[in-house]
Amino acid sequence: MNAEEGEERKSQMSERKVTVKAQMEKVKHKIMVMSGKGGVGKTTVAANLAFALGMKGLDVGLMDADIHGPNVPKILGIEDKRPEIKEDKIYPVPVTPRLNAISIGFLLPSQDSSVIWRGPMKMNALRQFISDVEWGELDYMIVDLPPGTGDEPLSVVQLMGEMDGVIIVTTPQDLALLDSRKTVNFAEILKVPVIGIVENMSGFVCPHCGKEINIFKYGGGERAAEELGVPFLGRVPLDPQMVEAADSGTPFVLQKESKVSKAFEEIVENVRAFVEGKAEKK
Repeated sequence: MNAEEGEERKSQMSERKVTVKAQMEKVKHKIMVMSGKGGVGKTTVAANLAFALGMKGLDVGLMDADIHGPNVPKILGIEDKRPEIKEDKIYPVPVTPRLNAISIGFLLPSQDSSVIWRGPMKMNALRQFISDVEWGELDYMIVDLPPGTGDEPLSVVQLMGEMDGVIIVTTPQDLALLDSRKTVNFAEILKVPVIGIVENMSGFVCPHCGKEINIFKYGGGERAAEELGVPFLGRVPLDPQMVEAADSGTPFVLQKESKVSKAFEEIVENVRAFVEGKAEKK
């Protein structure tokens, strides 16, 4: 690379930073949803949180930052949709009048296509999700991240700047809790506030009697939150209807009378109290 090419590249990077900053200034609250390990229901929590906030009359963007396992389109029942592209701008896929989403899953040739990318390519994709997607004015941006503390969460923090916080999703087992502690440490190192821990799959709801059976133990997420000195947002029981809803692309928050929906409503209120209360103090 000669000096002229180097200067051009610096100029392009500077322009990108300005664009990203301008985009993020239109977003009131930015929340990351993370988990220390896979299979704990992180995307289900992120998608239903975004949907629930939209149901409350807030304008919400849901960014699927899981490049290798983009499940947001499936969970929201929009895997056949495609973002509209106009004048070098990408328009996110509308889910409801208040909720829009973007995912690499919308851009793959088929649902079975795998993404075999190294870190720099993934960061570039995330940068485009932030700078080239026409999100508009948003009350909340929810970022669904892949498991662990690797390239994607680090890239999101670097690109998006100051975050309102991170929600950590875990199940009650000891292994999941061990990884959750690592995620809390990750947030502390990057100076991202921990909004709290959600304990998912906390007891199985029997479809016949409605009683909860503790298949994956119980209360581990709350204990971890106490030990780590971070808020406990609540627990979501494992319900067969919740699994069916995810598979059919129907957010479980629409099932108003279910125990899962009622438990999640409390979590949503706790998240809003933390984020919006913090904003009022600034």
